[in-house]
Amino acid sequence: MSRLKNLFEVKNKRVLNVYCTAGYPQLNSTLSVMEALQANGADIIELGMPYSDPLADGEVIQGSSHVALSNGMTIEVLFKQLQAMREKIHIPVVLMGYMNPILQYGFEAFCKQAKEVGIDGLILPDLPLYEFEQEYGSIIKNNELDFVFLVTPETDSERLHQLDQLSTGFLYAVSSSATTGKEQDFSKVAIYLQSLQAAKLKNPILVGFGIKDKESFEAVAAYANGAIIGSAYIKALSKAQDINTSTQAFLEAILQ
Repeated sequence: MSRLKNLFEVKNKRVLNVYCTAGYPQLNSTLSVMEALQANGADIIELGMPYSDPLADGEVIQGSSHVALSNGMTIEVLFKQLQAMREKIHIPVVLMGYMNPILQYGFEAFCKQAKEVGIDGLILPDLPLYEFEQEYGSIIKNNELDFVFLVTPETDSERLHQLDQLSTGFLYAVSSSATTGKEQDFSKVAIYLQSLQAAKLKNPILVGFGIKDKESFEAVAAYANGAIIGSAYIKALSKAQDINTSTQAFLEAILQ
Protein backbone atom coordinates (compact mmCIF):
# COMPACT_ATOMS: atom_id res chain seq x y z
CA MET A 1 0.00 0.00 0.00
CA SER A 2 1.32 3.45 -0.90
CA ARG A 3 2.19 5.86 1.90
CA LEU A 4 -0.47 8.30 0.71
CA LYS A 5 -3.20 5.67 0.64
CA ASN A 6 -2.14 4.42 4.04
CA LEU A 7 -2.18 7.96 5.45
CA PHE A 8 -5.74 8.63 4.33
CA GLU A 9 -6.94 5.28 5.64
CA VAL A 10 -5.53 6.12 9.05
CA LYS A 11 -6.40 9.84 9.02
CA ASN A 12 -9.01 11.32 6.71
CA LYS A 13 -9.62 14.66 8.42
CA ARG A 14 -7.39 17.67 9.12
CA VAL A 15 -4.58 16.30 6.97
CA LEU A 16 -1.89 18.96 6.61
CA ASN A 17 0.33 19.03 3.53
CA VAL A 18 3.10 21.63 3.75
CA TYR A 19 4.95 22.92 0.71
CA CYS A 20 8.64 23.79 0.88
CA THR A 21 11.07 24.70 -1.89
CA ALA A 22 14.06 22.39 -2.33
CA GLY A 23 17.29 24.30 -1.74
CA TYR A 24 15.64 27.08 0.29
CA PRO A 25 16.65 29.02 2.28
CA GLN A 26 20.10 27.48 1.76
CA LEU A 27 21.12 24.86 -0.79
CA ASN A 28 21.59 22.24 1.93
CA SER A 29 18.45 23.18 3.88
CA THR A 30 16.21 20.66 2.08
CA LEU A 31 16.43 17.73 4.49
CA SER A 32 16.57 19.96 7.57
CA VAL A 33 13.29 21.59 6.54
CA MET A 34 11.72 18.21 5.78
CA GLU A 35 12.79 16.79 9.15
CA ALA A 36 11.40 19.85 10.93
CA LEU A 37 8.06 19.52 9.14
CA GLN A 38 7.79 15.83 10.02
CA ALA A 39 8.76 16.41 13.65
CA ASN A 40 6.22 19.17 14.18
CA GLY A 41 3.02 17.73 12.76
CA ALA A 42 2.96 17.88 8.95
CA ASP A 43 1.27 14.82 7.46
CA ILE A 44 2.63 15.24 3.90
CA ILE A 45 5.61 17.15 2.55
CA GLU A 46 5.14 18.76 -0.85
CA LEU A 47 8.66 19.40 -2.06
CA GLY A 48 8.86 22.04 -4.74
CA MET A 49 11.46 21.73 -7.49
CA PRO A 50 12.45 25.34 -8.25
CA TYR A 51 11.79 26.59 -11.76
CA SER A 52 12.37 29.97 -13.38
CA ASP A 53 8.81 30.31 -14.75
CA PRO A 54 6.37 28.73 -12.26
CA LEU A 55 2.95 29.51 -13.71
CA ALA A 56 0.82 28.66 -10.66
CA ASP A 57 3.01 30.24 -8.03
CA GLY A 58 2.70 33.67 -6.46
CA GLU A 59 5.46 36.09 -5.49
CA VAL A 60 6.56 34.33 -2.30
CA ILE A 61 7.12 30.90 -3.85
CA GLN A 62 8.58 32.46 -7.01
CA GLY A 63 11.02 34.31 -4.76
CA SER A 64 12.00 31.10 -2.96
CA SER A 65 12.51 29.38 -6.31
CA HIS A 66 14.78 32.20 -7.46
CA VAL A 67 16.85 31.91 -4.28
CA ALA A 68 17.05 28.11 -4.58
CA LEU A 69 18.15 28.30 -8.21
CA SER A 70 20.75 30.93 -7.29
CA ASN A 71 21.92 28.57 -4.53
CA GLY A 72 22.59 25.94 -7.20
CA MET A 73 19.55 23.68 -6.82
CA THR A 74 18.88 21.39 -9.79
CA ILE A 75 17.03 18.10 -10.18
CA GLU A 76 20.38 16.29 -10.11
CA VAL A 77 21.39 18.01 -6.87
CA LEU A 78 17.98 17.33 -5.34
CA PHE A 79 18.13 13.60 -6.01
CA LYS A 80 21.59 13.49 -4.44
CA GLN A 81 20.22 15.24 -1.37
CA LEU A 82 17.34 12.75 -1.17
CA GLN A 83 19.45 9.59 -1.47
CA ALA A 84 19.21 8.82 2.23
CA MET A 85 15.86 10.57 2.79
CA ARG A 86 13.98 7.46 3.91
CA GLU A 87 16.42 6.83 6.74
CA LYS A 88 14.75 9.75 8.54
CA ILE A 89 11.61 10.80 6.66
CA HIS A 90 8.68 8.42 7.08
CA ILE A 91 5.70 10.53 6.00
CA PRO A 92 4.60 10.83 2.35
CA VAL A 93 6.69 13.11 0.13
CA VAL A 94 5.30 14.50 -3.12
CA LEU A 95 7.39 16.37 -5.69
CA MET A 96 5.77 19.45 -7.18
CA GLY A 97 7.22 21.04 -10.31
CA TYR A 98 6.98 21.84 -13.98
CA MET A 99 7.55 19.81 -17.09
CA ASN A 100 10.36 21.72 -18.79
CA PRO A 101 13.22 20.82 -16.42
CA ILE A 102 11.89 17.27 -16.05
CA LEU A 103 11.85 16.76 -19.81
CA GLN A 104 15.41 18.10 -19.98
CA TYR A 105 16.39 15.57 -17.32
CA GLY A 106 14.45 12.80 -19.11
CA PHE A 107 10.94 11.97 -17.93
CA GLU A 108 11.45 8.23 -17.53
CA ALA A 109 14.82 8.70 -15.81
CA PHE A 110 13.21 11.27 -13.51
CA CYS A 111 10.41 8.91 -12.47
CA LYS A 112 12.82 6.03 -11.96
CA GLN A 113 15.08 8.16 -9.76
CA ALA A 114 12.11 9.52 -7.83
CA LYS A 115 11.01 5.99 -7.04
CA GLU A 116 14.53 4.98 -6.01
CA VAL A 117 14.88 7.76 -3.44
CA GLY A 118 11.43 7.09 -1.98
CA ILE A 119 9.22 9.79 -3.48
CA ASP A 120 5.51 8.94 -3.25
CA GLY A 121 3.89 11.08 -5.91
CA LEU A 122 4.03 13.95 -8.38
CA ILE A 123 2.16 17.22 -8.89
CA LEU A 124 2.90 18.70 -12.33
CA PRO A 125 0.41 21.52 -13.04
CA ASP A 126 1.48 22.01 -16.66
CA LEU A 127 1.26 18.35 -17.73
CA PRO A 128 -1.71 18.29 -20.13
CA LEU A 129 -4.37 15.66 -19.51
CA TYR A 130 -4.07 14.30 -23.07
CA GLU A 131 -0.31 13.82 -22.76
CA PHE A 132 -0.75 12.18 -19.37
CA GLU A 133 -3.19 9.67 -20.86
CA GLN A 134 -1.22 9.04 -24.04
CA GLU A 135 2.36 8.96 -22.80
CA TYR A 136 3.39 9.99 -19.31
CA GLY A 137 0.76 8.36 -17.11
CA SER A 138 1.99 4.84 -17.82
CA ILE A 139 5.59 5.82 -16.96
CA ILE A 140 4.42 7.32 -13.67
CA LYS A 141 2.37 4.22 -12.85
CA ASN A 142 5.17 1.83 -13.82
CA ASN A 143 7.39 3.58 -11.30
CA GLU A 144 4.76 3.20 -8.57
CA LEU A 145 4.29 6.95 -8.16
CA ASP A 146 0.96 8.55 -7.37
CA PHE A 147 -0.12 11.43 -9.58
CA VAL A 148 -2.18 14.36 -8.29
CA PHE A 149 -4.27 16.49 -10.63
CA LEU A 150 -5.44 20.00 -9.78
CA VAL A 151 -9.09 21.05 -10.04
CA THR A 152 -10.50 24.56 -9.73
CA PRO A 153 -13.92 26.17 -9.23
CA GLU A 154 -14.05 26.50 -13.04
CA THR A 155 -13.53 22.75 -13.68
CA ASP A 156 -16.77 21.39 -15.13
CA SER A 157 -18.37 18.23 -13.78
CA GLU A 158 -17.28 15.94 -16.62
CA ARG A 159 -13.65 17.00 -16.39
CA LEU A 160 -13.75 16.92 -12.59
CA HIS A 161 -14.75 13.25 -12.60
CA GLN A 162 -12.20 12.45 -15.30
CA LEU A 163 -9.38 14.04 -13.30
CA ASP A 164 -10.59 12.28 -10.18
CA GLN A 165 -10.50 8.91 -11.92
CA LEU A 166 -6.96 9.49 -13.18
CA SER A 167 -5.60 10.90 -9.90
CA THR A 168 -4.20 8.68 -7.19
CA GLY A 169 -3.18 9.69 -3.70
CA PHE A 170 -5.45 12.74 -3.47
CA LEU A 171 -7.06 15.47 -5.55
CA TYR A 172 -5.66 19.00 -5.24
CA ALA A 173 -8.56 21.46 -5.05
CA VAL A 174 -7.37 24.96 -5.91
CA SER A 175 -9.46 27.33 -3.79
CA SER A 176 -9.72 29.92 -6.57
CA SER A 177 -8.19 30.81 -9.92
CA ALA A 178 -5.59 33.08 -8.28
CA THR A 179 -1.93 32.17 -7.86
CA THR A 180 -0.58 30.83 -4.58
CA GLY A 181 -0.43 33.14 -1.59
CA LYS A 182 -3.41 35.36 -2.50
CA GLU A 183 -6.10 36.30 0.02
CA GLN A 184 -9.28 34.25 -0.32
CA ASP A 185 -12.95 34.76 0.58
CA PHE A 186 -13.55 31.48 2.38
CA SER A 187 -17.34 31.87 2.38
CA LYS A 188 -17.16 31.44 -1.40
CA VAL A 189 -14.60 28.66 -1.06
CA ALA A 190 -17.00 26.79 1.24
CA ILE A 191 -19.67 26.73 -1.47
CA TYR A 192 -17.14 25.31 -3.92
CA LEU A 193 -15.98 22.65 -1.50
CA GLN A 194 -19.55 21.66 -0.74
CA SER A 195 -20.02 21.06 -4.47
CA LEU A 196 -16.97 18.78 -4.45
CA GLN A 197 -18.45 16.88 -1.51
CA ALA A 198 -21.68 16.42 -3.45
CA ALA A 199 -19.76 15.05 -6.47
CA LYS A 200 -18.84 11.92 -4.46
CA LEU A 201 -15.28 11.70 -5.76
CA LYS A 202 -13.07 8.66 -5.17
CA ASN A 203 -10.01 10.58 -3.98
CA PRO A 204 -9.48 12.49 -0.74
CA ILE A 205 -9.48 16.25 -1.31
CA LEU A 206 -6.79 18.63 -0.09
CA VAL A 207 -7.38 22.35 -0.59
CA GLY A 208 -4.59 24.74 -1.54
CA PHE A 209 -3.99 28.41 -2.40
CA GLY A 210 -4.60 30.98 0.32
CA ILE A 211 -4.42 28.65 3.34
CA LYS A 212 -2.10 30.42 5.76
CA ASP A 213 -3.19 30.07 9.41
CA LYS A 214 -5.44 28.22 11.85
CA GLU A 215 -8.56 30.10 10.74
CA SER A 216 -8.15 29.32 7.03
CA PHE A 217 -7.06 25.74 7.76
CA GLU A 218 -10.17 25.12 9.87
CA ALA A 219 -12.38 26.80 7.26
CA VAL A 220 -11.42 24.35 4.52
CA ALA A 221 -10.94 21.32 6.80
CA ALA A 222 -14.66 21.53 7.58
CA TYR A 223 -15.45 20.53 3.98
CA ALA A 224 -12.38 18.61 2.79
CA ASN A 225 -9.89 16.05 4.06
CA GLY A 226 -7.32 18.71 4.73
CA ALA A 227 -5.28 21.55 3.31
CA ILE A 228 -2.03 22.53 1.65
CA ILE A 229 -0.01 25.42 3.04
CA GLY A 230 2.87 26.89 1.06
CA SER A 231 3.48 30.63 0.86
CA ALA A 232 2.86 31.26 4.56
CA TYR A 233 5.43 28.63 5.52
CA ILE A 234 7.98 29.98 3.04
CA LYS A 235 7.52 33.42 4.65
CA ALA A 236 8.16 31.88 8.07
CA LEU A 237 11.33 30.21 6.77
CA SER A 238 12.56 33.46 5.26
CA LYS A 239 12.69 34.97 8.75
CA ALA A 240 13.95 31.85 10.54
CA GLN A 241 16.99 31.99 12.77
CA ASP A 242 16.54 28.28 13.40
CA ILE A 243 14.58 26.05 10.99
CA ASN A 244 13.16 23.65 13.58
CA THR A 245 12.17 26.37 16.06
CA SER A 246 10.44 28.45 13.39
CA THR A 247 8.70 25.40 11.92
CA GLN A 248 7.49 24.30 15.35
CA ALA A 249 6.04 27.73 16.09
CA PHE A 250 4.42 27.96 12.66
CA LEU A 251 2.74 24.53 12.79
CA GLU A 252 1.70 24.78 16.44
CA ALA A 253 -0.18 27.98 15.63
CA ILE A 254 -2.16 26.09 12.98
CA LEU A 255 -2.70 22.71 14.61
CA GLN A 256 -3.17 23.50 18.30
